Amino acid sequence: MRFVRVFVAAVMVLFLSKHVFAQSADSAVPRAMTTTEKAAMAEKVKAEALRSWEAYKKYAWGHDELHPLSKKPFDWYGSTLLMTPIDALDTLTVMGLKPQADEARTLIDTKLNLDQDIYVKDFEITIRLLGALLSNYELTGDKRLLELADELGRRMLPMFNSPTGMPYEYVNLHTGAVRGTKSNPAEIGSLLIEYGMLARHTGKQEYYDKAKRALVELYKRRSPIGLVGSEIDVETGKWSDPTAGIMGGIDSYYEYLLKAAILFGDQDCAKMWRDSETAIDKYLADRRPDGLWYGYADMNTGARTHTFYGSLDAFFPAVLVLGGDARQAADLQDSSYKMWNLAGVEPEQLDYAKMQITAANYELRPEIIESTYYLYHSTHDAKYLAMGQTYFDALHKYCRTDEAYAALADVRTKKQKDSMESFFFAETLKYLYLLFAPESTLPFDSVIFNTEAHPMQRSAGLK
Repeated sequence: MRFVRVFVAAVMVLFLSKHVFAQSADSAVPRAMTTTEKAAMAEKVKAEALRSWEAYKKYAWGHDELHPLSKKPFDWYGSTLLMTPIDALDTLTVMGLKPQADEARTLIDTKLNLDQDIYVKDFEITIRLLGALLSNYELTGDKRLLELADELGRRMLPMFNSPTGMPYEYVNLHTGAVRGTKSNPAEIGSLLIEYGMLARHTGKQEYYDKAKRALVELYKRRSPIGLVGSEIDVETGKWSDPTAGIMGGIDSYYEYLLKAAILFGDQDCAKMWRDSETAIDKYLADRRPDGLWYGYADMNTGARTHTFYGSLDAFFPAVLVLGGDARQAADLQDSSYKMWNLAGVEPEQLDYAKMQITAANYELRPEIIESTYYLYHSTHDAKYLAMGQTYFDALHKYCRTDEAYAALADVRTKKQKDSMESFFFAETLKYLYLLFAPESTLPFDSVIFNTEAHPMQRSAGLK
């Protein structure tokens, strides 16, 4: 009997030890991916990019976007600016999809018409089209792309002709007329990378000077405690919305302060970033028992106004990594990952104090993937590859259509919506691919990505 009791006890110990090990394996540090496994993941992402590109070609060739559910083309301004081919080109090139990249570049070289009587949005056209044209010129040496970038830059310059030097929201590509006096920090302050690179490649200093003046004029109008608000009049320089945060509408302003400092060795931008980072950390960071978040505050008092965080805010860990604060970045990334897993795909916004979704749509956004890529490069911690696997699996399960990918109207129900913006190619797929691809594919420290993930070759600037 004693033998039986000892045998049973031994079996129970073995069972419990296996059970505990299984539990700990699920919750502990993920197993590191082998080189072969990473390569296989990169190929999966590449295959989905090719599949989506072929769908664009089939149903929307020569137009700005494909609506993936109705399978119809869509043009932003009623006539095409080749938004998807231009935005996708460097992703196709980085992935080694040469035939597809060549056909996209031929289309752009021969068919892009910038002399159109249409009002275009300064921010989106700058980060998507101008940024892509410059990035792809650097990648390919195709001088036609630089000519087009220079032409686009010239047509956009009238937007800076406000009394403050901060750009109007819209400019007419044919007439140079402007409109839209109410703008925000992201639209005003996210232009220097593109216009600075245009100045570098054309030798026309005016591009750099006008974009930097806009950035400086915005910074000069920060509050006494160092924060900017959500809306400002570019003619009067007066704030019309004092809500501060790192959310959409402000986000890339902070990103460009740091990135311009690195890309151009601009000490003014470096100081503006350091000052801004101090204010962000003091008034916007919100460390709670469940982790680190960044909320909204009044730009003048610093008082917390909302405990909102969302998919666009998830860019900030990448900026923190680039600024040398990988620890804070890791803490915030853990919170972003909680947001993603709340419904299996991240919502546009949640109230992190209540962990309740306040905007349930998902627009195929890349920011959480971008930050994962930066953190993996910085730490080589296997958990970031596991995060990437989670994103890919969720995109594949919930956003994949019969021929492309679609945004979600509601992450709780997973109902799809008829949208696949060009940044899905430019950013979401590119960052997901680079997370798993060999670093030699696009050496991280050799480039600075604009906010649309178009890589720009670094100068001998700050490191």
